[in-house]
Amino acid sequence: MFLENTTGSASGRGWIEVITGSMFSGKTEELIRRMKRARFAKQKVEIFKPRIEVRYSVEEVVSHDENAIHSTPVDSSANILLLASGVEVVGIDEAQFFDDGLVEVCNQLAYNGIRVIIAGLDMDYKGVPFGPIPALMSIAEYVSKVHAICVKCGNLANYTHRMSEDEKLIVLGETDIYEPLCRVCYAKAKSGG
Repeated sequence: MFLENTTGSASGRGWIEVITGSMFSGKTEELIRRMKRARFAKQKVEIFKPRIEVRYSVEEVVSHDENAIHSTPVDSSANILLLASGVEVVGIDEAQFFDDGLVEVCNQLAYNGIRVIIAGLDMDYKGVPFGPIPALMSIAEYVSKVHAICVKCGNLANYTHRMSEDEKLIVLGETDIYEPLCRVCYAKAKSGG
């Protein structure tokens, strides 16, 4: 499906990059690094995050290492299209919290010649694919899966284990609620071992 170019970008060279992995794996840090490089190259950039993400800052994307970059909080993925006019690079953090419309929004941006860089969890605390991330990974030109270090054994971690009993899908928290675990340690934690 070909979509009309509404940004005025002449390059027509848009694409989608997804940075994914467990909590504490460096997804946001990598997103910030790529966005700062684009800004250094004098490209017009805009970073978006879901309005509910306020752990560190209301208007900044902040990594666990406290690296930060200004962002625009939005209520839904449709708002990104409205606010990305004239932009060359769009960053989206905590993409797992957005609605499924994010997939079409990112496609539209890429067809309009915009580089789209997305960061988000690929799995929820139950080990189940999370939100629009799996669909975004399938349409992306580039996918980077980053890993944390398992806090139990030191192997590469790709699971996010929730240590609280709360069963809501979205519970914002840090090391007080979540820990990165490898497959074996995650299975042990889930079985109560």
